[in-house]
Amino acid sequence: MSTYDPTDLRGQDLVKQEAEARARMVREQETADVKWLMSSRRGRRMMWRLLAVAGVFQLSFDSNAMKMAFNEGNRRFGNELFSEVMELCPEMYPVMVKEHNEDGKRDGNGPKSN
Repeated sequence: MSTYDPTDLRGQDLVKQEAEARARMVREQETADVKWLMSSRRGRRMMWRLLAVAGVFQLSFDSNAMKMAFNEGNRRFGNELFSEVMELCPEMYPVMVKEHNEDGKRDGNGPKSN
């Protein structure tokens, strides 16, 4: 049995405020997680791999419409990750690119994005 009372406006406001506070806490944790990941070379390598696998650095076009839709779905996920990086720690993106290029030169294959 529900204890919801549609006439209890103060109670409804309290529930809404608690939900907003929980959402803020979740967002703050997500923000801290992305900043933590991007604060180390290892984390930036991981982020680069995720962005590359998602297809952020390539076109999603394919002559097969279903394959292209699949590619575009992956790319959407990657673009969300990329957006998080650029919103929360944009100064780390050029560092990540530089490190990726250095790693490519060191393994003899040159720069690569996937």
